[in-house]
Amino acid sequence: MNPPLIRVVLFGASGTMGLEALKELWRRRERYDIVLLTRPSGKNRRLLAPYAEAARVPREVRKGRAEGRGLTIVWGDATDYRDVELALIGADWVLDAMAYISPQADYHPDMAYAVNTEGIRNIVRAIEAQPGGAERAHLVYTGTVAETGDRLPPIHRGRVGDPLKPSVFDYYATTKIAGERAVLESAIRHWVSLRMTYIMPTTYRELIALQDPIAFHMPLNAYMENITDRDAGFGLVNCLDVPDGSDFWRRAYNMAGGPAMRCVAYDFAGQNYRLNGLSGIEACTDRNWYALRNFHMQWYEDSAVLNDYLHHWRDSLDDYWRLIQDDMPLAMKMLAAANRRLPSLRRRIEQITRERMRRLVEEHRNGTAYWYRHRSDLRISAFFKDYATYEAIPPWGVSMPRFDPEPEAGGLDHGYDESRSQLGLSDLQGAACFRGGACLSTEWQGDLHSVLNWRCAAGHEFSLRPYTVLKAGHWCPQCVPPPWDFDAEARRNPFFAQVWYTNHDPGESNYYPDDCTQDIVCADEESQQAPSARR
Repeated sequence: MNPPLIRVVLFGASGTMGLEALKELWRRRERYDIVLLTRPSGKNRRLLAPYAEAARVPREVRKGRAEGRGLTIVWGDATDYRDVELALIGADWVLDAMAYISPQADYHPDMAYAVNTEGIRNIVRAIEAQPGGAERAHLVYTGTVAETGDRLPPIHRGRVGDPLKPSVFDYYATTKIAGERAVLESAIRHWVSLRMTYIMPTTYRELIALQDPIAFHMPLNAYMENITDRDAGFGLVNCLDVPDGSDFWRRAYNMAGGPAMRCVAYDFAGQNYRLNGLSGIEACTDRNWYALRNFHMQWYEDSAVLNDYLHHWRDSLDDYWRLIQDDMPLAMKMLAAANRRLPSLRRRIEQITRERMRRLVEEHRNGTAYWYRHRSDLRISAFFKDYATYEAIPPWGVSMPRFDPEPEAGGLDHGYDESRSQLGLSDLQGAACFRGGACLSTEWQGDLHSVLNWRCAAGHEFSLRPYTVLKAGHWCPQCVPPPWDFDAEARRNPFFAQVWYTNHDPGESNYYPDDCTQDIVCADEESQQAPSARR
């Protein structure tokens, strides 16, 4: 008699990473009973139709649970607890690839909060509500590199445990921090958080659909360690092979593609243009369109830790660009070839491209040049420091930033002796002091996942597990943006100051209120430039 199939519930199957995870699950379907929770949109029904037809999932079910052979689709919404509860019946594994990402999250912050924070809280609650659910079910959550925010040189190499610093105006990052905290503080016995880097789509259509002013929010000297969508989905599903007794569980990881996927934003953007036979970034954009700070991305000191468990490092950047080039429509391949052969045609296409990019940055409410022209003081201060700094940006080729990884970046101080295999209460007290606060608990048995009491420099008292604080970089839930008051936080929190004063002056005193993100709400509906990001 064959053993019962392992029930795996996948959230976000229609997204970039989630669809690749579904493909990988489908290849292994003889081992799993697959359950999907997805919105009953026409797009999602078309996307999942081949799987539904192969598993004979009933077509007539328009809302609710539709069971087939080895595949069940719950047509619903993760923001509705009842739908989540229905999907998680008997779940052995929960793979959460669900996210409402930027730039759509910036344009629709209420939806971002509903999906990224309330959605994962619903998942945690539903798992814990099942008989034995917290002990039986395994939860794999996907966070984001945006949680740690701007990490320009010399702090461009990061690791888990560094301060969380969602960039100013990055509402998406704040919703994912709250979602991750719900997982880390849950009663679930087997959980893991994978903080995803930029997941690169491996189809040409998806790549070009990403055009949005947010591309100019990333400074030219941002360091990127990316991952392909197929490696991300592969790694997510490989979590199913990790045994219960492994030290893999109850930890947060940086998930990226490793050294072979590292680059600098300047080179990555240039290759996007060269792919189409154009000269590069200088021919199609102006230098002062690119922000000077306040985005995210970094190279990781610790991405190999996760690869040792999941073995997901397969693709390199060269592999990625070959995949995109192979997937280009024939007409685009012919145009790219003509651009390379005919300088006059190339210059004409570059002029057209530059005009399209100019409209993005000057006429879209989320565009960097739009902020300058319309005197958006808060946006300019966050991304450029001030108007004078913006106006002083030189043309291409003048005083360009260094794009090599030297000098080597030093690791950040986490406030305790990380070489110790067993920490004591004095370590927690020292770490809390380094964060400008205090550990209020007077007894601790050394369990990183027990709940202790803390106080931050602003006087807020809260309860968190030591792992959440020391190993994952979280701190006071009340001080997490919005609002953004990072200049004040850096003055009272030496731990945070390490990642703030690298490109902010101690004399700066900016405050970004709760509603500061409202200036670009629904901006996508005016331009229709950005693709749907919900998955």
